[in-house]
Amino acid sequence: MTEPVTCVLREMRWWDIDPVLELERDLFPDDAWSRGMFWSELAHARGPEANRRYVVAETGSRIVGYAGLVASGEQADVQTIAVARELWGTGLGARLLAELLRAATAFECAEVMLECRVDNVRAQKLYERFGFEPIGVRRGYYQPGNVDALVMRLTAPENSVQGTEIHG
Repeated sequence: MTEPVTCVLREMRWWDIDPVLELERDLFPDDAWSRGMFWSELAHARGPEANRRYVVAETGSRIVGYAGLVASGEQADVQTIAVARELWGTGLGARLLAELLRAATAFECAEVMLECRVDNVRAQKLYERFGFEPIGVRRGYYQPGNVDALVMRLTAPENSVQGTEIHG
């Protein structure tokens, strides 16, 4: 693991969409989210009916990571986690995931689900460190490319973030 980077995590806002899209297109060129997808997610992230939590990681004025979660009843779903390539291995992905799990706890979710490309072993190891377990495969989930998704589940998310700190 390389040296931790000093980043501030904060709520994603509409003015973050363009820099987030740049990072999204670099990291996920075949299946990047669109501007409209981010707008739609952020529309449900504020107010009394909010059921989403989206955060960005900033170093200086540069966005170097982002993550999002949606809650529905007792279940939350990790929608996305991304970290700039030059910061892989710094612990930033873990900080983003910890923030999403805190949000799942605040939404009173008993379990958290996610999909991960079967060929993304690095991400799978991160999720396993937090207690996620594989429960199935979705064939051809990621398009184009027809790549399978590993479905993972975490029960009792509040137990996975005890003692973690995200601001620093």
